[in-house]
Parts: sequence; C-alpha cells; structure tokens
Amino acid sequence: MGMCGDRGRNGQRGKAASTEPTRVYRETGALFLFGAPMTKPKPARVADLVGLLNHLYPPALAEDWDNVGLQVGDPAAAVERILVCLDAEELAVAEAERVGAQLVISHHPLLHRPLQHLTPVDAVGRTLFRAIRADIAVFSAHTNLDRAADGLNDWLAARLGLDACQPLEKPQPGGFYKLVVFVPRGHETEVLDAVFAAGAGQVGRYDRCSFRSLGTGSFRGGKGTDPFIGQPGKNEETEEFRLETIVPAAQLNKVVARMLKAHPYEEVAYDLLPLANSRSDVGLGRIGRLAAAIDLQQFAARVREQLHLEALRLVGDPGRRISKVAVCGGSGASMLGEALRQGADCLVTGDIRYHEAQRARAENLALIDAGHFGTEQLMVAELSLRLRQALAERQLPVEVIEMTAQQDPFVVVC
Repeated sequence: MGMCGDRGRNGQRGKAASTEPTRVYRETGALFLFGAPMTKPKPARVADLVGLLNHLYPPALAEDWDNVGLQVGDPAAAVERILVCLDAEELAVAEAERVGAQLVISHHPLLHRPLQHLTPVDAVGRTLFRAIRADIAVFSAHTNLDRAADGLNDWLAARLGLDACQPLEKPQPGGFYKLVVFVPRGHETEVLDAVFAAGAGQVGRYDRCSFRSLGTGSFRGGKGTDPFIGQPGKNEETEEFRLETIVPAAQLNKVVARMLKAHPYEEVAYDLLPLANSRSDVGLGRIGRLAAAIDLQQFAARVREQLHLEALRLVGDPGRRISKVAVCGGSGASMLGEALRQGADCLVTGDIRYHEAQRARAENLALIDAGHFGTEQLMVAELSLRLRQALAERQLPVEVIEMTAQQDPFVVVC
C-alpha cells in the first residue's frame, strides 16, 4: 500500500546485535561497558510526569470550565520527589519545600479562573510567588480525575463497599477515531508497540487492543523514490497486515506521529475514521450495589468510618433498607436527578444545599452529605499508590510523598 524512503534496503535498520556476552566493569564507582563508561539514566522531568498523568487521567475528560494540567513550573525541570495533596494552596507549597519536592500534584487547581493581576497580597498570588521562587511546579488533575476509569469516584465507591459499579453520568458519544494502517509483514509488532505507547488501543479497562488481517499490498515507486521493497518504476506486490485500533481524539496527533516514525515505508497508507462510540467506564459519579441490603443508618456509619469523618449529614429515614447506592466525590448534587433515574436508594456526595435535600426527601432518595473534603481526601493515598506503580513500570526514579497536614476548612461544633 505504500513505499519506503531512506531507512535502508531489505528492511535493515542497522547492524546486527553482537552475540558476545555483555561485560560490565566497576571502577572507582563508575560503570564501564566494554571499557567505555555507562552514563547514568537521566532524571525524570516535569514533562515526563505531566505525560504520565495525562495518560492516566486524560485532560479531555475535564469539564470545559475546569483548569487542569500544569499550573506553574518549567516542564524541563528535573523531578526527584513529588508531593500529592488535595488542595494546591500555600500550605502545600510550604510542605513541598520542607520535604524537598520539586512537583506538587493536587486535585483542586491552583488557578480556577484567569488572573486579573498577580501580586503576593492574596492567597493565590502568595502561593504562585512561593512556588516560583522555590522552583516548585504545580500540576492539577481535577474533573478529569473525577471522570476517569480507576479515578476518584471508583476509589470512593470501592471504599464504601459498592460492587458492579458504572458511571452515574450518562455516556457521551464521540471523541474517538479508528486508525487503520497497512504494514509489511514482520513490522506489525513495532508499529503496534509505538501507537500503544502513544495512547492508542484503550477500551475500558483493557489496553493494547487491536485487530489485524493479512492481505496483499501493491504499489509502484515513481521517479526519485527509494522503495523499502522492490525497485522504482516496477509494479510490486507484498504481504501486508491491515492493523486497526482505537484512538482517543486528544491523543490522535501523537499516535499518528509515533506510527509514522515506526513505520518502515516512505509513504504510509493509513485511514482515520471518526467514531460515535461512547466509553462506558468514564463519567462523573458511580452507581453500584452493596453486597447485602442494610439500614441507611448502618450505611451512614460505614461512610463515617471509612472516610474518617467527625460527622456527616443525613436525609431520609435512618431505618430504611438500601442496596443500590450512587456516589459522587466533591459537589455532586447535580447528579441527584440521574441517581433518581437509575433507581438509586441513596446518594453519597458533598455540598448539599437545603432545596436539594428537600427535593431528595420528596422523591424518596436518601442523601448522605459527607462533605466536599470528606469525599475527596482519599485521592491523596489512592493517587500516590498508582503513581508509584506507574513510575516503577517506567523506571523513573521519583519518590512520591503523601501530604497529611491538610484539613477540612469546616469544623464540627457540638
């Protein structure tokens, strides 16, 4: 289907690997391979962490009004230590200074709206000044973390003992492309590895998803071409694989660039087909079932215990039996109607207002207001765990520290 350029005739990209056993010598603390010093791996950069986080929690999942991603900092700066926190506030930057962290990863963004001025006379200004002076970068994953598969709402649902969970928010169609590319036999694995590494092939909780079929490609190279297979000016036929995979729209340019770089042909034949598919594993909130029906009061006690709360607010008959429960971390009152539509017995969220509680009572939907802080603070430990796993897989030598000093701004007065 296509022709190659100057990547070498007969598919050769370089010299064959030596079959001689590798010999490593250690002298004066340095490593030498066949007498030549081995360079130490480069330290991780802010950009590496941004890429990792964007892969786990794509920015495209965020609300339009939200400001996620790198808030302040140099993408090229080295990172040896990360501080994970709920709020990107001055207290967090001060803690990052104390523990020697070069990057703060928060849930709530430091910059919620465009700045009209930047001075150290308000909380945001002081935090920005302090971060910049200390060379500390700040990154925020907010509603993209809320919506993501294995994100905040999945963690909240699991903490409260819900099974068979699905997003509470109705899936939205679109946002995906099918990539079809034709690759000469023997190079299909290399091309697939490249596009998977760039973010293609993710279907729900499965990754590296693709389809391949073998066929015959035909072509003729024109004047000035350097075909990977055959001779210019001659009709050629060769075995090619048709590879198909799915690509999120936000990753499309990156995936195509990686595909073109890995492909041996000079002119690559590929198709990009927009899809109407919707993802069933992402969206705000989660809805699932308890292992067995229990009293609302018993479940409220579980919520209080599992989320380490001093108190919570309850709407509904404490003796009522419940089994189907919806959750939405932070401010989830907007999901009340969807919880009712899907037959939830109870909604666990935060920031419930009077008229929302009144409506829920009238509609016979139990509410547990566990607070904004209370339903989101678990992200510190859960995100830290997943970052450690992802960093280890990528062999990035970065330490992850959990911030425990942040507290709910509301206090309970008995």
